[in-house]
Order: sequence, then C-alpha cells, then structure tokens
Amino acid sequence: MIKNRKGSIRAKKLLEEIGCDEITDIPMEIFVSGLGATLIEEPLHNSDGKIIRGNKKTIIKINSEIQYLEKKRFTIAHEVGHYILHDKLDLEVHNENSNTLNWFQASEAQAKKGIQEWEANDFASELLMPEAIIKKEVYCKKFSPQLLNDLSKRFKTSLTSIIFRLISLNLYSIFVVFISNGIVIYWSKPDDGYYIKIKDITKLPPPSDSLANEYINADYDFIYSGNNKGQEIFKSTWFELSDYDSDTVFYEYCIPTKQYKTIVSVIWEK
Repeated sequence: MIKNRKGSIRAKKLLEEIGCDEITDIPMEIFVSGLGATLIEEPLHNSDGKIIRGNKKTIIKINSEIQYLEKKRFTIAHEVGHYILHDKLDLEVHNENSNTLNWFQASEAQAKKGIQEWEANDFASELLMPEAIIKKEVYCKKFSPQLLNDLSKRFKTSLTSIIFRLISLNLYSIFVVFISNGIVIYWSKPDDGYYIKIKDITKLPPPSDSLANEYINADYDFIYSGNNKGQEIFKSTWFELSDYDSDTVFYEYCIPTKQYKTIVSVIWEK
C-alpha cells in the first residue's frame, strides 16, 4: 500500500484551520465556497467530477446524475484535495471517473495515474472520516457488517470508503477483495502483521465455495440481508492452510454492484 500521507496530513491541518473536528453536517457547497471555490452540480458525460482552475476562480463540478449522496460527497472531497494540494499548472482542467476515485486498485495502477490521485483520495478520506473520530467510534466494538453500515451513516460516506479507511488505519484484521466481471482484480489487508497466507487469487475467479462466487451466480443481486449479510465460510476458502492449521470458521460479507458487475468482499476471522 502506498505510504504517501501528504493528503491526510493536509486534511488534518485544514480541519484545524477552520476550527472543525469534522465536516459531516456542513453542506458541501457551503464548505467549498468557504475555501474560495464554486461548486456546480450538472450532468457530466463520462465523468464523475471535474475541477477547472482559472486565474481568479476555481470551479468544481459534480455529476448530478450520481445516484448516491455518499459518492457525491467523496467525489467533491477528492476535487477539494486537488484544489488544496496540487499546483494550478498541473490541474487547469482535470476530470475524475470511477477509476481515479477507486481505492481498490493495486499500487502500480495508482502510480500509473500519478501520485496526485492517491493524495486526493487520502485527503478526502481524512476530511470525511477523521482519524481521531473514527477511532473513537469503533473503540471496543467488534467488526461486523452492521458496524460498517453504522459508520457509513455516521460519516455519510460509502461502505467501500469506510472499509478502506478501517484497513488503512489498521483498526481491524480484515481481508478485502475487489472483483470485477467475475475476476479478482485486487486484494488488500492491514499493515499490522496480518500473518495468514493468501491463496493465489489475482486475475482468477473467486473460489467456488466463497460468498463472492454465490453473488456472481445470483447476477449480483442482494441475496442476504440483516444479520445474515455476514455468512460463515472456512479459512481454506481464501487462505492457504499450513500443516499445523485447522480449517476454522471465518466470515465473508459482500457488497455487489449490479450496474458495474463488481463485488467488494470482506473476510474476517470468527
């Protein structure tokens, strides 16, 4: 995982400068205006967001056709990251799409797009989900799908953004797999000495006995709800067993997106 923390450091400083612990309840148009830019919501073709920097004025545009408030907020915060962090000469007109906003990509893919995209995502993550506050919210709480849902509502951010935040802050020992069109594209885990050996899964379909595979067979429809969202699987589903391992019970929770045929799968030990 990329170690550059320029974005989150600057976001923390910005919150200090404006005298706010968080901006969860501040309308984004007011927040952007207070920084000296103008937020415009309108239909954008092949783009989720755009920043246009002129000599005297900066305009941040957000695609009005984005369905979910949580995604709009993250896209806006990402553009604010570019506005605060990056030189005008580099970003006179800059477009965002689902690829540049996607946390669940290998470091190599992020590097190809330039470190600026990572920094803007890191900035947005700290701005919308401040480290000190999210740590307080999860203190002494066990990981569960319900916790993800509660945090998503608390910070008005997407489930996937919450998941990545928990990993990046090493708050839980969870293993996350990103699947697109039935193929494992990328996986991520905390940097806390997570010791379990992961199977060779990249660029392959998910294991046949995984919950992710069940969702693919269901054409990405939601097939579990409530307390049943996290289903029991075995350790051997996603991980290699050593000669001394027993095939213990793990849990798997999937977030399918039918429109894009993607799945974010979260695996953790019982």
